[in-house]
Amino acid sequence: MSLIEQITRHKSVEALQSEAGARRDFRRVLGLWQLTAIGIGGIIGVGIFVLAGQQAAANAGPAVALSFLIAGIGSAAAALCYAEFAGMIPVTGSAYTYGYAVLGELVAWIIGWDLLLEYALVVAVVAIGWSGYVQVLLASAGIQLPAWAQGAIGTGAGHVFNVIAAAITLIVAALLTVRTEWGARFNTVIVAIKVIGALLVIGLGVFLIDPANWHPFVPAAVTGADGATHFGWGGVLTAASVVFFAVFGYDTLTTAAEESKNPQRDLPRAVVLSLAISMLLYVAISFVLTGMVPYTQLGGPAPVSEAFAMRGLPWIGVAIAAVVVVGVMSVLFAFMLGTARIWFALARDGLLPAWFARVHPTYGTPYRPTLITGVFTALVAGALPIVQVAELINIGTLAAFVIICASILVLRSRRPELQRAFRTPAAWFVAPLGIVFSLWLISALPWVTWERFAIWMAIGLVVYFAYGIRHSVLARDR
Repeated sequence: MSLIEQITRHKSVEALQSEAGARRDFRRVLGLWQLTAIGIGGIIGVGIFVLAGQQAAANAGPAVALSFLIAGIGSAAAALCYAEFAGMIPVTGSAYTYGYAVLGELVAWIIGWDLLLEYALVVAVVAIGWSGYVQVLLASAGIQLPAWAQGAIGTGAGHVFNVIAAAITLIVAALLTVRTEWGARFNTVIVAIKVIGALLVIGLGVFLIDPANWHPFVPAAVTGADGATHFGWGGVLTAASVVFFAVFGYDTLTTAAEESKNPQRDLPRAVVLSLAISMLLYVAISFVLTGMVPYTQLGGPAPVSEAFAMRGLPWIGVAIAAVVVVGVMSVLFAFMLGTARIWFALARDGLLPAWFARVHPTYGTPYRPTLITGVFTALVAGALPIVQVAELINIGTLAAFVIICASILVLRSRRPELQRAFRTPAAWFVAPLGIVFSLWLISALPWVTWERFAIWMAIGLVVYFAYGIRHSVLARDR
């Protein structure tokens, strides 16, 4: 077999569908609302309480609500493509598995290897942010950690290791190892608290709105001290490119396909529902915040809390901090679950050693990838400061979006007769929109991000050609 034939071999959709029905690697315990909660948990993080206000102050003014709508449209294009694949190929692995079915083994490996790093880094970064909020609450209660335990070296005087950030990743890994449904129930409760917190902001804030704060809705463009143009319609688009990274995460729920009770029905619904609910909350909070106080006063690190404090209700700021502390744990749950499932799928297909594809004999979970992910992210979150990690996370997710949207078009051309539980509406418009939007955002990332991404991809190619190409299940079957 030639090298080209090896790297382009793929699993047929029919084989994957048959595999989905026959496999019993996982226990099917997740229903529609638990899957939706995983999606919402992956989408709504600190961003809903931070990004809306900060981008209003920096780039878009009250029109930050439009920025979220623009970002949501771009994200929805990819979400609809994910939904079609999720209903057609209900197999764990998300974008990796879908790419394997349509574009071949090498492309699938690249996106799977990429998402391993991206998802794990999301866990580490969010854990560090979570630790900061916890320490603020502890300090307000008169509890102070020793300096060495407050953060990584370089983040403050006497800092050595972020104990809280490391501890929370290990706790989440333990929950996901013991029983997926326990972790899922815990996650559903957390997501409910987070949504209630967002509704609290909206429900109380709506009575504090002064419509005069919405004028002008799109402030006139100005050139800042950094030489960049802010506000105007250009500022609205700039803000959209920033907040886009707060409106994905629904893809994590598709990695739990084999733990879904009715994946072909529930996965597409959960993808669409999680994005729709999250977008409604984002847009509503954007309108409320910019109506409560002038947008120029929303640039602080905690704009929601600060807005209520300015209106004489500082107690709400404490309540919001508590919601963030509880709610952000759902992001950790969603992305750690996604990391372990993609790792498991790569090993089950022979592209990584089969040792990683053993499920726990009692709990029925991919415990080895989960525990290794927990330890790795604990070390990263505890020992490293966060510098330019957000861009490194984003490039991988956007690349996955491009592959998913392109794969939908390829499959519509090659296999129009396939039964699809969900069909992407206006696919020949929606999928290219998702590709263009993702490529536009990728092009705006700094060069250092491309360098680090290239290093990780080079390592992945070495692993694939040294191991995966020879040990692939498809190679053994021929």
